[in-house]
Amino acid sequence: MKLTKKVLGLGAVALLAVGLAACGNDDKKETGKEETKSVGESLNYKITGIDPGAGIMEATEKVIEEYELKDWELTTGSGSAMTASLKKAYDKEQPIIVTGWTPHWKFAKYDLKYLEDPKGVYGGEEQIRTIGRLGLADDLPEAHKILSQFKWTEEDMGEIMVAIQDGEKEDVAAQNWVDANKDKVAEWTNGVEKVDGDKVNLAYVAWDSEIASHNVMTIVLEDMGFKVTLTQVEAGPLWTAVADGSVDASLAAWMPVTHKTYADKFEGEFEELGVNMEGVKIGLVVPEYMDIKSIEDLNNK
Repeated sequence: MKLTKKVLGLGAVALLAVGLAACGNDDKKETGKEETKSVGESLNYKITGIDPGAGIMEATEKVIEEYELKDWELTTGSGSAMTASLKKAYDKEQPIIVTGWTPHWKFAKYDLKYLEDPKGVYGGEEQIRTIGRLGLADDLPEAHKILSQFKWTEEDMGEIMVAIQDGEKEDVAAQNWVDANKDKVAEWTNGVEKVDGDKVNLAYVAWDSEIASHNVMTIVLEDMGFKVTLTQVEAGPLWTAVADGSVDASLAAWMPVTHKTYADKFEGEFEELGVNMEGVKIGLVVPEYMDIKSIEDLNNK
């Protein structure tokens, strides 16, 4: 009886050892599967976008087509929803791909990188241009001159965007910048006479960059005696409004790629007043910790 019990005990131990070994192998396989998961699989083939009418969204749809990213989908939302998703993923060091542009405060807050675009679908460096309705120079010559002379840098804009993200009100952040940069503002208003209540309507898209620029310009124009109305719209309605004369101007024309469709559509129906910022960029953006370099890598199964 004692011998039988001993044999059974050894058998049970042997079976337990086999079972544990099998479980260990399964765990190893699962771990290996996680380690070899592609970027697409880890993201369910989703690129986090912004407003459906934004030029960067149209450019990204072309990217999906040109790079034959057949499994990938561009999701729509808003700029704030995109940055909220980015923050959530970044805080947990999870993978995420977003539509991005510079200047934008997220590059100051997070360690990010653009995916290389070897086919050049997004284009190279862009410009932000100021556009106005036809007849603006005749109707509001002083405003036309200020808008034409407006030019600043990514660093200038960045100060305001970061201040707003840190909790400052948009108009207060803009006023603080104007107060600290009187020499630069003086270049914009050089040769301009003050007016008495002339009305100016500016249109802008709800990008952090354009919120900054239009709040600054509102203060500058109002200091010169204008009454300014700010109208927030999406990119398509913005260009339409300038072309049909229902707004006077916008500082938010991203060219030559982002707003190319609108510029071509309304050719001859608006005036370009000048470039207000050089060296801006759009593209697909990921956290630096992601082991991916190029848009082409998104096709790796």
